[in-house]
Amino acid sequence: MRSALRTIAWLALLAAANVRAENPPAPGVPASTNVRGAEYPRILPDLRVIFRLEAPDAQKVQVQFPAGKTYPAERNGEGFWTATTDPLVPGFHYYFLLIDGVSVNDPASETFYGWGRQSSGIEIPESGVDFYDAKDVPHGEVRERWYRSRTTQAWRRIFVYTPPGYDANPGVRYPVLYLQHGAGEDERGWSQQGRVSQIMDNLIAEGKAKPMLIVMEKGYAWKPGESEVSLWSSPPPAIDRVFGTLVEVFLNDLIPLIDSNYRTLPDREHRAMAGLSMGGGAAFFITLDHLDAFAYLGGFSGFDSGSGGAPFDAKTAHHGVMADAAAFNQRVRLLWLGIGTAEEPRMYDGVKNYHLALAQAGIKHVYYESPGTAHEWQTWRRCLREFAPLLFQ
Repeated sequence: MRSALRTIAWLALLAAANVRAENPPAPGVPASTNVRGAEYPRILPDLRVIFRLEAPDAQKVQVQFPAGKTYPAERNGEGFWTATTDPLVPGFHYYFLLIDGVSVNDPASETFYGWGRQSSGIEIPESGVDFYDAKDVPHGEVRERWYRSRTTQAWRRIFVYTPPGYDANPGVRYPVLYLQHGAGEDERGWSQQGRVSQIMDNLIAEGKAKPMLIVMEKGYAWKPGESEVSLWSSPPPAIDRVFGTLVEVFLNDLIPLIDSNYRTLPDREHRAMAGLSMGGGAAFFITLDHLDAFAYLGGFSGFDSGSGGAPFDAKTAHHGVMADAAAFNQRVRLLWLGIGTAEEPRMYDGVKNYHLALAQAGIKHVYYESPGTAHEWQTWRRCLREFAPLLFQ
């Protein structure tokens, strides 16, 4: 019996070896954003990506990157469609599958809220870069909390990053950064796509950033009876129409909630706000009108020039808060701007020209360019890495 079992086992090993010989391993490695057990998408050493989908009844399959190109897929005799991209920029990218013209998510990928819907996403590794990876350091937590907004008369959800040691040190109070997502995303963006907890854990462990709370709120707010406003409307809506109710949510609901339920340092000197794209516009709109509540401000690929489309004039922009440059510089601890060098000209030129106008007006600020990245999460992760160490110093 034992001899027969050994023979069966040996034959099984030979069969497995033959299968491996006839079917060599697929090139590349599965993406870290694949669902458990999925072999595709696969990332090649040159950062091209191979996508594979079983759709035997489909007539046409494509892989679409909404911020980039669309790639055609080819079908084999077994009903599998395969597409290979150009080399992709490292970082996180949204994508969809187009099956006979219908946009669907890839069943092999995790989904992330972006582009106003649940979207497939893929993480392209950056060689030698680990500032947003989980490491063997003390870790904080991202906590989910629901609250009832008196302003909107509706339930709202926030995510709150508490730094390492928050629960173990009940006598310690912390400064707060309010960190906003971009258009088409929501309050989950920074904790999922942005990897805020990994970035902050690593910065704090390296002694580069002070421990702080980070509050991530939804960037949309409307009172009962108000109609929703889209930034993509034509003509674009006035910025106070977009963010007017959100200001009230922050000042009347959110900040009091955080200061009464978390161990904060509840004053402007220990309160910051920043955001990416639309969230950067919200940060500028809210903070520059309420410098009694905030001393630190950051815009990642996004800002509000305060000029309403007219040429920027420091004397009149933002309701004149910058008219006296010396007084503004003394009051605002940090004004920070970041942009990717590969962003579309409208966005890149807008942020850079604002930076130049601020410099000419004598407004102290920090300007950062993320090399080779566009309007994407790798730009904004890098922005947070550069911005956070300058807070609360």
